[in-house]
Amino acid sequence: MELQITWFFLWGLLWAVFFITDGFDFGIGTLMPFLAKNDTEKRVMLNAMGPFWDGNEVWLIAAGGVTFAAFPILYATMFSSLYSALMLILFALILRGVALEFRGKVEHPMWRQIWDFCVFFGSAAPAVLFGVAFANFFRGIPIDAAGLYHGNLFSLLNGYGLLGGVLFLLLFLEHGALWLAIKSDGDLHERAVLTAHGLWWILVAAALLFLIASKFETRLYDNYYANPILFLLVVINLAAFIQVKWFLIKKAYFTAWFSSALAILCCTFFGIIGLFPNMLPSSVDSAASITAFNSSSSPLTLKIMLTVVIIFLPIILAYQVWAYTLFKGKVTKEDLASEEAY
Repeated sequence: MELQITWFFLWGLLWAVFFITDGFDFGIGTLMPFLAKNDTEKRVMLNAMGPFWDGNEVWLIAAGGVTFAAFPILYATMFSSLYSALMLILFALILRGVALEFRGKVEHPMWRQIWDFCVFFGSAAPAVLFGVAFANFFRGIPIDAAGLYHGNLFSLLNGYGLLGGVLFLLLFLEHGALWLAIKSDGDLHERAVLTAHGLWWILVAAALLFLIASKFETRLYDNYYANPILFLLVVINLAAFIQVKWFLIKKAYFTAWFSSALAILCCTFFGIIGLFPNMLPSSVDSAASITAFNSSSSPLTLKIMLTVVIIFLPIILAYQVWAYTLFKGKVTKEDLASEEAY
């Protein structure tokens, strides 16, 4: 049981790290049509995430791999039930990756406009769909005891699911605007800062609305009422949001970005802790819910995987720290002149 609990929270942590790292990529890609006034500024935005986006998606692969290896029943049910939504996410991510590489291959305005739209769509669509998917996890989806899904793609587009999509999108937009404030200068920097200030109010309103809606649409609060100390996570989450605004005012943009990362971590774990031990609750029969205990692999498999994680996770973290340190400076015109620049 201890192994299953450990892997349940590791599963949640990997998703949270993916949202923190690739979240600012989603945010920048979505903001590009609205903040960039010319091709140079578009290239600055692309290169602000350019050295990182593919490395950030390692965490998506890790989260998917853990779902497959540690909780195979969850993986099978999730990918059969949410097949359409997950394939849309996959295609959007592929489209974004192709767009980033192809955009600069031809010097023609129409060519670049097409790929610019693909960057936007490939960033905004996954942000919203991940939010819709996780909100439906929290709410419960109509699966029976055989793991069969009694719904369709539009069943996921309920009010609570759409609110989750809006919240995720706003989290990533704020996260991306802060990262752009760190990586840019001049007019683009000023627009990124103003955008982060403006989005903050909408984000906090959406987060509070989601907290209230969760009370009526889900059973997430059951674990919190049973263990009131867990409400400390909600307090930390609200404090993280306040810190984002405080450090923005102080012009400490890197610290504000870390506060935003903490807010995303807390938002994710608000749902993960509320779900436990459920991973995919059933909205038609609670006995049919998929949990960390009835969907896990054998104890031997979990032990072997834990050993692998202990060995390779520090290597992945060390690589990413090195990459972020190597490209820690602002994106300049000299950087855009480089052959490696997007």
